[in-house]
Amino acid sequence: MHQALLIPEVLLEIFAHVNEMILEPSESSLGIVLLSRKSLAALASTCKTFHEPAMDLLWGKIDMLESLLGCVTRLHPLIYRNNGRLRNWAEGVGPLSADEARQFLRHSARVRSLSIISNCHLHLFSVIPAELYDFPRLRSLTISTKFLNLFLSHTLHHRHLVTVNEDLQSIVTRCAALKHLYVCTPDTINAVDSTAAALSRISDIVRLCKQLVTLSCPLFDWAAWRHLSNLPTLTRVDAGDTRSDAAPPWPLERGIANFSPFSNVTALSFLLHSAAYAITIMQHSQFPSLKEFKMDVDVLSLPGAEQLFRALSHCKARETLEKIIVYSSYHEYDGPPNNSSVITHFLCFTQLRTLHLACFDFCLNLDNDILFEAMSTWPHMRDLEIEDVHLRNSPITFRSLLTALRLCPHLHTLEVPIDTTTVDIDPDVEPIQHTSLRRLELKTSGFPIAKAEAFARIIFSYLPHVDQVGGSIQRYWDEVNMHLKSLKDTALHVTRATSNT
Repeated sequence: MHQALLIPEVLLEIFAHVNEMILEPSESSLGIVLLSRKSLAALASTCKTFHEPAMDLLWGKIDMLESLLGCVTRLHPLIYRNNGRLRNWAEGVGPLSADEARQFLRHSARVRSLSIISNCHLHLFSVIPAELYDFPRLRSLTISTKFLNLFLSHTLHHRHLVTVNEDLQSIVTRCAALKHLYVCTPDTINAVDSTAAALSRISDIVRLCKQLVTLSCPLFDWAAWRHLSNLPTLTRVDAGDTRSDAAPPWPLERGIANFSPFSNVTALSFLLHSAAYAITIMQHSQFPSLKEFKMDVDVLSLPGAEQLFRALSHCKARETLEKIIVYSSYHEYDGPPNNSSVITHFLCFTQLRTLHLACFDFCLNLDNDILFEAMSTWPHMRDLEIEDVHLRNSPITFRSLLTALRLCPHLHTLEVPIDTTTVDIDPDVEPIQHTSLRRLELKTSGFPIAKAEAFARIIFSYLPHVDQVGGSIQRYWDEVNMHLKSLKDTALHVTRATSNT
C-alpha cells in the first residue's frame, strides 16, 4: 500500500470522489444501482485502513429504508429475491421484533442523511418502542408524518415539554443535532389527522432541533416559530401543506408577540389554503437577511393580499429581498374590478431580481405609470412576470413598455399585459435595442392582433434576441411570430451572403 493512503485526509478525499453519483443501469425495482456503493462496499472489505471511512460513506446517506431493512436476516431474502424486482415484498410481513430492530439499526450510528417517504413499510415498526430507534449522527432527515412516531413517542405530545423524562431525553439526543429536516404529508392522510396529532408532533420536533439550517414541513405552532426565530444556524424555512391548512389547530393571535428577527434566514416559503397563517408570521417578524419569499396559496383575496404585501414591505428585508413569487390558484370572486394596485407595495425592494405575481381573485391594475415607476425602482430585475387575469383591456402600450425596458438592462424574461389595438411606435425609426431580453409573454385583450406585421417589426428591431412572443392565448400571436421568423430568416440570409463576399 502506498504511504499516501495512510494519511487520513488523503484517503477521505479519494473516497469522497468514489462516493460521487456514478450510475449503473439495473433491472432492480429498487431503482438504479449506484456503482459508487458497490465500490465503497469493496473498499470496506479490502483492509482495516479502508474499512471505517468506506463504511461511513457507504451508510452515510440512506434514501430508501430497504437499505437498512436488508440488514434484518428475515427480510433480506424478501427484499433481494428475484434480483430485487418484487415491489410489494412487505405485504403480509409481520413487524420487527426487538432483536430485528437491533439488526435494522446495525449501521444507524453511521447514518447522517435519512429519507423515509414510503408508507408501505410502516407496519414493520408498529410494536417497537420509539426510544429504540436511534441515529446519533443524523444531520438530515426527510420523513413522512406517518413515521413521526419513530422520533417522538406516542404519548409525548400530551405532556409538557419542560418535564424531564426518558422519552424527552431520548428525543433530544436524536433531534438536537439535526441540520436539515423535511417532513412531508402523504397523500393518503386526512385533514383531521394532519391538523391534530401529526402536526402537534411536528411542532414538538421543531422545538427540539437546536442546529437546524433548513426546515420544510407542514404547519407548526407559534411556540415552534418563536424557537426558530432564535436559531442563528437557520437559513431556510418552507412551511405549509394545503391538506393541513383549512383549519389550523392554533388560534392565530393567542400568545403572539413579536418574534426575534430570524437574523440569518434568507429563504422563506409558504404552501397554504388561505393567507392568514403567513400574514401572522410576517406581521410579527423582521427577517433582516431575507432574499427569497414564495407563497403558493389557494385563495388570496384583495384584503388578504394588501395585508400580506404590506407586512412584507414593513419587515427589514427592503435592502436584501431579491426574489418574490406569489401565486393564488382559486377564483372565488366575480365582482367589479378593484381600483388599487398591490404592485406598489413592492416598490421599496430595490434589489429585486425576480417578481412573479399571479393572483386570480382581484385585478393587479398594472398601467404605464406603475410599470415605469417599478422598472425605475428595480434596475437589477431579470425576471418580471405579472399575470393579471381580471384585467380586460391593458392600458400598457408598446411605447411605454419599450421605454420602461431601458431602465432594466439585465431583464431576461418579461410577462405583462399589453394593448395591441394601436401601434404607437414607428417601426422605421432608429430603435434603441434591449439586448438582454430572451423570453417575452404578452397577454392581449382577448382577440387576434390586427397589425401583426407591424408588431413583428417592432419586436425584431427593438428586441433582437426574442425569437417568438407567447401569450395567454398563443394562437393570437401566431401571425406575429410568423412575420418575426421571416424577418430573422431574411436577416440571417443577408448576413451569410455578406460574409461570403
